[in-house]
Amino acid sequence: MPAPTDMDPRLLRAFVAVAEELHFTRAAARLYVAQQALSRDVRRLERELGAELFVRTTRQVTLTPDGVRLLPLARRVLAAQDDLLAAFVPGQSRPLLVDVNSPGLATGRRVLHRARELAPDCELMARYESGLTGAAAELLAGRLDASFGRFAGLDPALRSGLAQQPVRYEPMAVVLPDDHPLAALAEVPLAALAGETVYAGAGNPRTLEWTDLARRLFEEYGVRLAPPLPLAVGDEEFERIMAKTRHPVLAVVDFPALPRTVRRPLVDPVPLSPVSLVWRKGLVHPALDALRRAAAGLAAEEGWLRRPAGGWIPAMDETVMGG
Repeated sequence: MPAPTDMDPRLLRAFVAVAEELHFTRAAARLYVAQQALSRDVRRLERELGAELFVRTTRQVTLTPDGVRLLPLARRVLAAQDDLLAAFVPGQSRPLLVDVNSPGLATGRRVLHRARELAPDCELMARYESGLTGAAAELLAGRLDASFGRFAGLDPALRSGLAQQPVRYEPMAVVLPDDHPLAALAEVPLAALAGETVYAGAGNPRTLEWTDLARRLFEEYGVRLAPPLPLAVGDEEFERIMAKTRHPVLAVVDFPALPRTVRRPLVDPVPLSPVSLVWRKGLVHPALDALRRAAAGLAAEEGWLRRPAGGWIPAMDETVMGG
């Protein structure tokens, strides 16, 4: 059977709705169409592709291997269509969904606030994905539009579908229990952490790029990476786990203050967390333009892309950040 040369996006929307709901009735309600029409569109798509996409029984609907293979491709096509419509239908641009990692971190939040000032007619909505690795999957699936983080730390398969703009070399810090011996120092030399066990998100699949950065730093300076822990959600749980383990935590200088802890900059050398603005390749949206202008403006005003003398970053990040 010859490969299809054209495809109605409506058929892909029908497929994605059923694939996500795994229920034809719920998928039809979600798309505001009759179930019969939805089933007809799915069957037509299967004929055009020459592949069975679902296994249907009286009790359940499941994806076939071909259906699993098609799902991320269909999501990307539909996301691209949404971007096109948003860019060329005056007054009807959809909101831009921007991951700022967490409410307490300054870089993404400040860029987002500046972009809102630059594009007051656009809607930029904050999201909190907590980690660029986790956000990257959402970007590629079209469920998120932009994020911030260490682009070089992503898997190459993820990077291939994304674009990036360097924003900041963010100095790193360590969060310590307030009675830790190093808490008395105004700054903590990296050599002083030798032999310490420091937590850096090991075990969290959404922050692999951060744990990789920590591992590269720790290997150079004799610091032990704390073993995986269950993900602590919320300040209260974070404080409880930290009090229980007594492990210092690798952070950045803008990490929010927490009770019974102190945050100390790391020095000699100053380790840097390379932060980029990241978005899906091909995304066209006026709010993304504003976000990129905001990032560039703040970087210039605040000197975010000036590296401290002797500042440390992994060699693999040099190219991404422009040297």
